Amino acid sequence: MKEKYELEFLLKTSPRILEKLINTPDGLSEWFADDVNIKEDIYSFEWDGNEEEARLLQNKPNTKIRWKWLSDEEDGLDVYFEIAYIVDPMTSSVSLQITDFAYPSDKESAIMLWNQQVNDLKRVLGS
Repeated sequence: MKEKYELEFLLKTSPRILEKLINTPDGLSEWFADDVNIKEDIYSFEWDGNEEEARLLQNKPNTKIRWKWLSDEEDGLDVYFEIAYIVDPMTSSVSLQITDFAYPSDKESAIMLWNQQVNDLKRVLGS
């Protein structure tokens, strides 16, 4: 059974720029996947020629976006992955929060992958 885990990263960026990078196919293809396409509520993410599809479950602009892999829907699992962010009103620092699920044996490599992807995001942001 997959386990939920959460990661948090501090980013030096404006919410407006971050919103574009997590909420648009062009933005997501700059750091999350090689290519991203949307057809209705299905997002197609491509990495190294392999495509994975996810259904958009929730999109709260300036807050979070949540998807569910179609491969997990077939298994009937109640899992998702979510990219959220919170802006500290005092410091204006941006906290990126990732929520995902993984099998215990895959959790370490999944966290390493998220760390790499967020490093790519930081590179795109110039931070």
